[in-house]
Amino acid sequence: MEQDTPPIPELIRQTLSEPRRAANRILEMDLPASALWQSLVLVVILSVLAAKVTALITGVEPATGAEMLMAGFTANPLMLGFVQGALLVVVVFSVHWIGRSMGGLGTFEGALALVTWLQFLLVCLQVAQGLAALILPPLAGLIGLAGIVIFFWLLTQFVCQLHGFRNPGMVFVMILISMLGVVFAMSMLLAVFGAIFLGEVPNV
Repeated sequence: MEQDTPPIPELIRQTLSEPRRAANRILEMDLPASALWQSLVLVVILSVLAAKVTALITGVEPATGAEMLMAGFTANPLMLGFVQGALLVVVVFSVHWIGRSMGGLGTFEGALALVTWLQFLLVCLQVAQGLAALILPPLAGLIGLAGIVIFFWLLTQFVCQLHGFRNPGMVFVMILISMLGVVFAMSMLLAVFGAIFLGEVPNV
């Protein structure tokens, strides 16, 4: 049964204090797939904007070859949005397929809703990190580290709630293994495109 949408600040607070109850509220909204895909696109756009604004605030330029390579991929906002969107779609399908293969009961729409909400929270952290970089730069690094911890903690709790799993430790291990596989695949793709990219850069 579709539920009324709770206020965003309230849902953020509950997500950080009671992630499983917040996840259940999101799932109970029973939003249609079309609205969920639109929401995913929206959070990707917000994430790209936050990343670009943060880069303008900090003014950090890539120094190493690897950083220059990544800058080549992400300098174009469309490319950055495509990469982030593709990664989120991979996460959504992974949460659904791997969870179902392990006996989970969650739906694809549920996985899409929870991953989209998690990405929105990360965008909020991006904004906080950008403000911290402007006011108190050392704090920005701490917020970045906190974001990593929050991401894995919330994703673990969300997957447990979505699929009805009772062992968060095992879920966390499966998330790490799955992400290592995704990172390996993405690294192979970046290596191929990187060779092409670097091959076009003249030697100085």
